[in-house]
Amino acid sequence: MPVIPFRSPRTPQHPFTVQPPPAPSRRAVAVKWLRKMHGWIGLWGAVLGLLFGSTGILLNHRAILKIPAVQARESTVQVPLPDPAPADPQALAAWLKSSLKLEPDPTRVKLEPARPVAWGDRDLVQPARWTASFTSPSGGVVAEYWVGNSYVTLKRNENNVFATLTNLHKGVGMSVGWILLVDTLAGSIILLSLSGVVLWTLTNRRRTVGIAIAAVSLLLAGGVALASI
Repeated sequence: MPVIPFRSPRTPQHPFTVQPPPAPSRRAVAVKWLRKMHGWIGLWGAVLGLLFGSTGILLNHRAILKIPAVQARESTVQVPLPDPAPADPQALAAWLKSSLKLEPDPTRVKLEPARPVAWGDRDLVQPARWTASFTSPSGGVVAEYWVGNSYVTLKRNENNVFATLTNLHKGVGMSVGWILLVDTLAGSIILLSLSGVVLWTLTNRRRTVGIAIAAVSLLLAGGVALASI
């Protein structure tokens, strides 16, 4: 049986070494950072965007091509005043809130002073008129009182689901917290638009086309806004 002599392995003249990956360019870092920011901002505004998108369609069709989804049930009642009657509109609003358990706090409390009016060939004096509104997204109550009457007239609106969502869109009867929350959504839409344009220009060779499309969009939006003023 032949014997194979043992030979030690030769040491290669050029040993194999693993080269470190090249450092990413500034452009690649910017694209990666913009994509992450774009995704997180989009996730933040997803739920509110669905709400405001659907209610925005209803608001856009409120005058022309109406969508009969927003409905409100109206009712009117007359409530006797206590004895003694409230001394001013603020006292009237406070009494209505406590006695009828109205929510939220009264807004737009007004006093229209008495004034002369023409009635045929006679000059009469119209008594002072007090009004107070209790507004919420689900409905509202408007109180009207003519000084001298023994009662106050209440006009109540009860909104359906679509009307309630539309009022949320408009911020009717909402607090400062809700308004600031909606501001974050508006700001996120602006950031999404800007980051989307920047991403397109960084990842697409046809930058001139993207810039032209963005400029035309801004001009059209500005023209529509100016035409509506």
